[in-house]
Amino acid sequence: MEITRIFDILDRYLEKFPNQDAALACKRDGEWKKFSIQEYVELTNLMSYGMMALGVKKGDNIGIVSGNRPEWNMLDFAIMQIGAVSVPIYPTISQEDYRHILNHAGMKMIFIEGKDLRSRLEPILPTLTTLEEIFTFNQENSKYRILDQLIDLGRQKPQPKELAKIKADIRPEELATIIYTSGTTGAQKGVMLSHSNIVNQLLSLKVTPAEWSNKALSFLPLCHAYERTLVYLYQYLGMSVYYAESLGTIAENIKEINPTMMTCVPRLLEKIYDKLYASGRKLPFPKRNIYYWAFDLATKYQLQGMSKLMEYQLKLADKLIYSKWREAIGGNFDIVVSGGPAIQSHVASFFSAIGLPGFAGYGMSAGSPVIAVSQRGVNGRKFGTVGPPLPGVNIRIIENNEIVFRGHNVMMGYYKDPELTAQVIDKDGWLHTGDTGKFTPEGQLVITGRLKNIFKTSFGKYVNPQAVESKFSESGFFENLIVLGENKKYAAALILPDFAYLRTWCGEHKIPYTTNEEMIKNPDVVKRLQKEIKHYNHFFGDYEQIKRYQFVTDEWSPASGFLSPTLKIKRNVLEKFYADKIEKLFE
Repeated sequence: MEITRIFDILDRYLEKFPNQDAALACKRDGEWKKFSIQEYVELTNLMSYGMMALGVKKGDNIGIVSGNRPEWNMLDFAIMQIGAVSVPIYPTISQEDYRHILNHAGMKMIFIEGKDLRSRLEPILPTLTTLEEIFTFNQENSKYRILDQLIDLGRQKPQPKELAKIKADIRPEELATIIYTSGTTGAQKGVMLSHSNIVNQLLSLKVTPAEWSNKALSFLPLCHAYERTLVYLYQYLGMSVYYAESLGTIAENIKEINPTMMTCVPRLLEKIYDKLYASGRKLPFPKRNIYYWAFDLATKYQLQGMSKLMEYQLKLADKLIYSKWREAIGGNFDIVVSGGPAIQSHVASFFSAIGLPGFAGYGMSAGSPVIAVSQRGVNGRKFGTVGPPLPGVNIRIIENNEIVFRGHNVMMGYYKDPELTAQVIDKDGWLHTGDTGKFTPEGQLVITGRLKNIFKTSFGKYVNPQAVESKFSESGFFENLIVLGENKKYAAALILPDFAYLRTWCGEHKIPYTTNEEMIKNPDVVKRLQKEIKHYNHFFGDYEQIKRYQFVTDEWSPASGFLSPTLKIKRNVLEKFYADKIEKLFE
């Protein structure tokens, strides 16, 4: 059947894939809890009936503050198929951000997961003048109603004919969801996306998915446009969606369910790459030589044009080494889609060689979210790029190498902010991304940086900090870094070492590992890190090189607020937090 609204995905799934083992699944009490498509549709409709009985009407904004779980999907569809607007909110944002979003969106109803989350939200609830109903996902001594009560209400007051009528009247161009995003700037904006915005993504993204897959693993936040759209895609294709328990259990969950497709961000692949590299250090000399021969060979893999000798060596390496890596990782993947910046070329080569083919993509919430993505077929995929434009999307490189795009994926605008909308979408319909890029001769898009992050030194030299940060992040010694130097004589950096990798290195060199704080002061460790900085500085011109630096030990993660949900550094947050340290870098 044809889909024109997001919730049509469920009817299509039910019609085309009625016998799928599970539409959605999650781990509960140590076991995988599976929901068939029939259960999925039934529970979604009961939630819709319950909300209808409570007076939810077309255009009402309904919030979901939760981690990934099947009920998230059910609520999302239940809200949209009665013409209300689904407003997902990150569970890890600050109390002030919650206050802003809930007030700005004028929520009528909100669904909250977890006792800890409720305790953070409760202090601001009295300030919300539009909020009429609060539901939680489970009891936990809650003073609020729970989701099961909404479902029971739907059973008591079913309205199938009225629901069918409401669904039939919803047009593809109508508002479906508002996604609040701060990106790396900290200013929360409500991106309005229509049913048509997202449905066209699904129809266009068919160029990328696994060719033989029926099972996907999901662990990135559903409240982010990227993962949410991919999960819609999985369901459109009739695949089972399994939710990982947490970031820490991904490896275990992969082994348990043996998925053939998942999404990730480049940093996750880099961490796996670093871990596999470090594992070879523990091997005895003869095996270590073979291990690193195979490792180095994988980084030279190319999608086309390899010699017969190279192909033979790869087959041998696969038999000796790569097959064991796949077994350790959970190797049944046909495709791994990575969003954000492009996967570094040597990392992309590595994973393709060992049987985990990475497809890079580029997008933003305002692009619904995909703008460009690697595809199957001729010139569809090239290492170091994010692929060609998504079908139906036009991309241009304009003044200052800025990327602009136009097509079915351009958002409706920012909620309640026409002036801000006009700043990013010009009169001809081109959305200005603020990112810089270029095209390869084959039409592949390469992301080179972000306009607002490029700074000029006091000598008038322009520095692209993202290019420097990306190159330094190739080192196993560095977890992350931020490069600074606006109007200064030189570029400097705050560097977060990869302490897991450093601990392994210390063990090999008989250096007693104490605390992270003490290790960055240890003369032998500092000397080794300095050597690594010198090595990576050689890839840049003198004015781009990191002249001064300071090592830090704080956790940089979405939970700490230093990284976005897609693991990009939040420059304004880091600069504010480390203001004193940064000042000393330029004394």
